[in-house]
Amino acid sequence: MVDQEIDAIDSISATVRLPWNKGRLVGPKPPLKLREIWGIRIRLQLAQHTRDLALFNLAIDSKLRGCDLVTLRTIDISHGGQVLPRAAIVQQKTKRPVQFELTEQTRVAIAAWVAAAQLRTHMYLFPSRSNPESHLSTRQYARIVKSWVESIGLDPLEYGTHSLRRTKATLIYRRTRNLRAIQLLLGHSKLESTVRYLGIEVDDALEMAEQTEV
Repeated sequence: MVDQEIDAIDSISATVRLPWNKGRLVGPKPPLKLREIWGIRIRLQLAQHTRDLALFNLAIDSKLRGCDLVTLRTIDISHGGQVLPRAAIVQQKTKRPVQFELTEQTRVAIAAWVAAAQLRTHMYLFPSRSNPESHLSTRQYARIVKSWVESIGLDPLEYGTHSLRRTKATLIYRRTRNLRAIQLLLGHSKLESTVRYLGIEVDDALEMAEQTEV
């Protein structure tokens, strides 16, 4: 009788599926802090990882989703052999145009990568290493981001590709409190989407709480 009950329990346990997010942190991925940005950047520079340095700098500056970042072509950000200070694309998810800036250090990193990889005008900026005719996949990009955050001692379960998309937008918001500007930079159609994406209301509430002594 006992053996039958044990078999029944084992049978039920075998059919129970664990939740997909068991043991994982869910919700918005936190942005990187300035010291973390420079921690990753310096490691990539010292290791002479030309492609990854260009990819990292561009991810921070552009604030693009991973699907838009990996499908950029050289012509999107470079004309006449010169990397542009500003660029614009149409987002795959929303079909809305979005503009972004490229700082000098990003332009230098991209120019070095384009030269090293001998990229031509209409080639993908970050081609797949297994298939040069295709681009880096979003899954590969996610693995690269994981290696970056691990290199500075961060938990890869807490951070992801959206951490890079949120990083500069969050820094700009904290300096300016200009939500409309952040909405335009992220290419959101609604201001409410920007508020939710950045977790601004929660951050502001916590900041006010930290400044209030009782």
